[in-house]
Amino acid sequence: MTDTPTLAEVVDLGRGQIDVDAVLRQLVDRADTAAPTSIGFPGAVDLDHTEVMARLGRRLWNNIGDPATDPGGAAHTKALERAVIAWVAETLAMPADDRWGYVTTGGTEGNLAALHAAHRRHPRAVAYHSTAAHYSIPKILDILGVRRIPVHAHPDGELDYDHLAAQIRRRPTRAAIVVATAGTTMTEAVDDTDRIHAILAPHAPGGHLHVDAALSGVPLALDGRLRLDHTSGIDSIAISGHKFFGTPTPCGVVLIRAGIRTPGGHVTYTDTVDTTITGSRCGLAAALLWHAIATHGREGHRWRVSEARHLAGYAVDQLTAAGWPAWRHPHAFTVVLDTPPEQVRKKWLLATDGPMSHVICMPGVTKGQIDALVADIRAAAHPTPAASLPRPRLPVTPQAVR
Repeated sequence: MTDTPTLAEVVDLGRGQIDVDAVLRQLVDRADTAAPTSIGFPGAVDLDHTEVMARLGRRLWNNIGDPATDPGGAAHTKALERAVIAWVAETLAMPADDRWGYVTTGGTEGNLAALHAAHRRHPRAVAYHSTAAHYSIPKILDILGVRRIPVHAHPDGELDYDHLAAQIRRRPTRAAIVVATAGTTMTEAVDDTDRIHAILAPHAPGGHLHVDAALSGVPLALDGRLRLDHTSGIDSIAISGHKFFGTPTPCGVVLIRAGIRTPGGHVTYTDTVDTTITGSRCGLAAALLWHAIATHGREGHRWRVSEARHLAGYAVDQLTAAGWPAWRHPHAFTVVLDTPPEQVRKKWLLATDGPMSHVICMPGVTKGQIDALVADIRAAAHPTPAASLPRPRLPVTPQAVR
């Protein structure tokens, strides 16, 4: 009896005849097997996108060019894309006369589009970003050739505003591009953009305030705690689509003030305006986002936020009762815990950074999964109460974005 071939063996396109069905089946089986213990990275699993995939998944939907200009032919979903942009912008209280955006491939492209616009606006600017910022931020600034200054973050992940102010004061003749984060990678901390705006406001050369809100943007907007109204001082924001909305393809939304967006030229042969980073864009992603919003609405998504936060609170309680240090920000789906023993991490997909790990109680994660994780930690170690983790500074309040 022969062993079942590995995936690496059966996908080799140089092997001759390939059992395509077996390859696809192995991919799905592998993902299905891992799903119950994959709770360390953000991706909601409670929304059913089957209808969209069944109806639209058999053809190319190309939303090439600016969302406002429809290309030739009918195989695009720009009407849905415009509706998604409007819904997200309205949820963020962004004025209708001062907004522009599009559906992206994810948070990184959204950050790139926004920071590209900021760089064109202030070509000599210096960029400031937290040491807790997503890894895409320094990468993007390096690609754009923007000088960047890392700013300290507190142990709980929030930006050190005194250090930011001091760094900006050191460069009084250079405009400042500041990247805030609404939901840092490891702790889901939220930077206070009111405080950042107050630092930027008197800076004579001006500046640009961008918010990387990949994970927490929509939940905080539904709370009313993240707003892009005229008083917010926020110039752009990037949000992920496949995290909170759980779409089966990476995607996102970027919103930029209309007056500072990157201008684009008309492309004759596509009859569109080239204002986006990628040109050709996935129309299926826009349809998936539209479907998720249309079938649940704001109240349905508020309920999803509430349930996920309740589960995160339950996870902290259960871990703490087991003697394993854990905490969370009050608004967060993310539960930070001491890194579990190796045998636990081999079974459970947890995000780990040295002594710190986290689980993310995204919509669709269950109490049963949390209970099973806690039971495995109990079995693998002899936890005792400890204070080894960085914890939120007191008093603990929801980190308001404004």
